[in-house]
Amino acid sequence: MAKTPAQRAAKHGGAATPPSAPVINSSTLRSPQKAQNNANLLLIAGSVASLFLFWYFHLWTLNQMTDLSGGLAMPDSMIFGFDVAHIEALRAAMDSDAMGQLQFVHKTAGTLFPLVFALSALTLIAINVAQKAVRRVLWVFPILFAVVQLWANIAIDNMLGAEKIDPSAVSLASALVTASWFLLVLSMAGLGVALFLGRKKKAVPAEG
Repeated sequence: MAKTPAQRAAKHGGAATPPSAPVINSSTLRSPQKAQNNANLLLIAGSVASLFLFWYFHLWTLNQMTDLSGGLAMPDSMIFGFDVAHIEALRAAMDSDAMGQLQFVHKTAGTLFPLVFALSALTLIAINVAQKAVRRVLWVFPILFAVVQLWANIAIDNMLGAEKIDPSAVSLASALVTASWFLLVLSMAGLGVALFLGRKKKAVPAEG
């Protein structure tokens, strides 16, 4: 019969060697602090990207597009909407190349901005708001903004690219553009509330 290590050690007069404990590399463990740091890095990157995309899309590219429309503003920039007369003038001033360029802008920066902004806003709210009910309410605004903004891009392209102007299509695109700006303002206000709640949450342990 095979002898155990303890029996062999007793026979030879030595002490049994206890089994060594497994070595755990604590650097690979996901601590709450590490998760918080990762979320903060994602938030910083998303915030910088959102600001850049907003500047590039609304303040730079759409303003540059007015050079191709005889100075007429692009529909996306008209916060309070537009009417059929403006769209008729815009269609008359822009050729097919200009229309194609606006569609390309919608598919690139016009798509990236609402998606990146919504993701960044959701992350900021998740980090700073502890109450689930409040967090979900604040999440609604950036999500709706992204949906409405993407819908507005499609509506504008369809409206400008149609063979004949449809007043109902103009009204829909105008309403979507106005709604997207309104939801963007509400989203920014919601982010302000989230930051306030986050500071309040951090201040409570210090006062205790």
